[in-house]
Amino acid sequence: MSNVVQRCSWVSNDPLYQSYHDNEWGRPELESQPLFEKLCLDGQQAGLSWITILKKQPAYRAAFHQFDPQRVAAMTEEELLACMENKGIVRNKLKIHSIVKNAKAYLDIEKTASFSDFIWQFTEGKTIINEWASPQQIPTSTDESKAMSKALKKRGFTFVGETICYAFMQAVGMVNDHQTNCHCYEEVCKQARR
Repeated sequence: MSNVVQRCSWVSNDPLYQSYHDNEWGRPELESQPLFEKLCLDGQQAGLSWITILKKQPAYRAAFHQFDPQRVAAMTEEELLACMENKGIVRNKLKIHSIVKNAKAYLDIEKTASFSDFIWQFTEGKTIINEWASPQQIPTSTDESKAMSKALKKRGFTFVGETICYAFMQAVGMVNDHQTNCHCYEEVCKQARR
C-alpha cells in the first residue's frame, strides 16, 4: 500500500504549495476582509503562477497594511512609490494601484451590504460541488465567474476578469474543484456551504 498522498494534479512538491492546497484552497471563506485579500492577490497573479504570489503573500501583507481596506484606500502616493521599489511583491504599477482601487470599491460596497454577501450572491450563497476526475475537465471560467467579473468591474474593481474571478471562486470555496481522487475532496464537500 502506497503512502503517497493524492492531491490535485496542479500541486507541485513545494511544501508551501502543498500546505496551501491541503488547508486553504477550496474551503469556504465567509469573512469579508480575507475575501478582499484573496481577490486582490488573485489579481496580482495575472500572467504569473499562483505559487509566485503565494510566496510573496507575507510581503504583500506588510506592504498593504494586512489588507485592511480602510488603510489601503488611504495609502499615499509615497507609499505606492515605495511599493514600486519593493522586491518582495510584483512591481507592476497597474497591479499595485489596483489594490488601492479595489479597497475603495470594497468600502463602497460595504456601505450597503457586506462584501461577503456581495461575493457569495453569485453562487446563491452555496458552494457548487463539482466532480472532476481530471484537470482537463475543469473550466477556466463559468457563467457565475463572468457575472461576478462584470459586477465587480461595474463597482470599480480592476484585475477581476472572468478567469481571475473563477480562480478566486475556487480558492475561497465557492466551488469545490478538488479532483475527485484528491485526499481533500470529501472533506471539502463536507465543509461546503449548502
